[in-house]
Amino acid sequence: MNWLKALVSRKRSRPIQGSIQARRIPRSDHPISRAQFTPGTLRTLYGLKDAGYEAYVVGGGVRDLLAGQVPKDFDVATNAHPDEIRRIFRSCRLVGRRFMIAHVRWGQEVVEVTTFRGAITDEHVRDETGRILADNQYGTLETDAFRRDFTVNALYYDIRDYSIVDFTGGLEDLQRRLIRLIGDPETRYREDPVRMLRAVRIANKLGFAIERETAAPIPKLAVLLREIPPARLFDEVIKLLQCREALLNLDDLHRYGLLAHLLPVTDAALAHEPYARFIRAALANTAERIASDQSVSPAFLYATLLWPGVVPEYRRLTSVEGQHPNVAIVQAGETVLAQTQQHIVIPKRFSLPMREIWHLQPRFADARIGRAKRLLAHPRFRAAYDFLLLRAAAGEVPQALADWWTQAQAGSLPPGPPPVNTQDAQASAASAPRKRRRRRRGRGRGAGMPAEPPAE
Repeated sequence: MNWLKALVSRKRSRPIQGSIQARRIPRSDHPISRAQFTPGTLRTLYGLKDAGYEAYVVGGGVRDLLAGQVPKDFDVATNAHPDEIRRIFRSCRLVGRRFMIAHVRWGQEVVEVTTFRGAITDEHVRDETGRILADNQYGTLETDAFRRDFTVNALYYDIRDYSIVDFTGGLEDLQRRLIRLIGDPETRYREDPVRMLRAVRIANKLGFAIERETAAPIPKLAVLLREIPPARLFDEVIKLLQCREALLNLDDLHRYGLLAHLLPVTDAALAHEPYARFIRAALANTAERIASDQSVSPAFLYATLLWPGVVPEYRRLTSVEGQHPNVAIVQAGETVLAQTQQHIVIPKRFSLPMREIWHLQPRFADARIGRAKRLLAHPRFRAAYDFLLLRAAAGEVPQALADWWTQAQAGSLPPGPPPVNTQDAQASAASAPRKRRRRRRGRGRGAGMPAEPPAE
């Protein structure tokens, strides 16, 4: 990025808000071209411009293009108010309570358009922690820039002359490879605690470091994540852990104390090597699938993240209370899911298949031909089988068990039963109630589950 190094060495122009100077970089001095924007983004920009309004591409789209990456989407900022945006675009829908946003649809593409936000004042409604609850106060391009979270997200592409506008020193921070909050870090985190998660995600996505003062308050303020609606945190976890940088994000979330307020089960599991190995294997597998353009499911991701909580509860129910494995795995899953929902709400369209992946795990140890064929025909077999492979790779179950099912799902059932964890099978069988002597099912009770002690 030699062009960027040359730019940041030049003097700034007029000062903005007392201490920061704005800079406008002409098209000849930056690499962004209109051809890099999506058709819907261009139609939205020109629709606003032709109606007499200012229109800019802002945020991650500009940041990623300048950093040499391919943006996922583009956001537009304008001085048009939401009702005015809706009058310009018939396909527009207004969403959001805390801050109203316009979604402009062009076929399958949806462009997010926001009105310039005003400066923070005493009129903004806050809760007792300092979090802003209502933010529908509008302003100018300058005030909007200082309301952005990080300097690298406050870069604007002007459709009128194709220049880039920088109010907050974002170009310098791109050159220094730093993620830096705009304003006082503790105040900005209190306004929206999700910014702590965004700092981790953006830094690892770009290969940047979090600036020292920006990182310092995170461990102390991590508890503020509990003030965020659990449904919103579900999406944030997907962004953090269902991506190529998942392992880096996991380590930073744990190091800053953020993971304990998102997924306590997962955070505690990282202190126990067998479980930590399983989680890391799952996230590495997810990253590989994304890199090769294969599909990934939030249900599978959450099934792996919460599995270290399911296992010890399952073993307690089978070994101590003598429950049948198929009953115990259901009850263990419900217990862990109920605990998790206090922090993150997992929608039913994901929690239901996640449960099925768990419920099928004990059945892999039952090799009777009829049951094996029924399991192979189960609609969730493939996901549960992939889950079994991860457990074997982490050393949680014998690799021979996974190999047996690999051969079975390839079309030929191997002779003889699948290998099981003898120690676990004996412990589970010994705890079975004596009065239930007529039992044709469940031989090798709990045989498909790990033998290591539960995480504390």
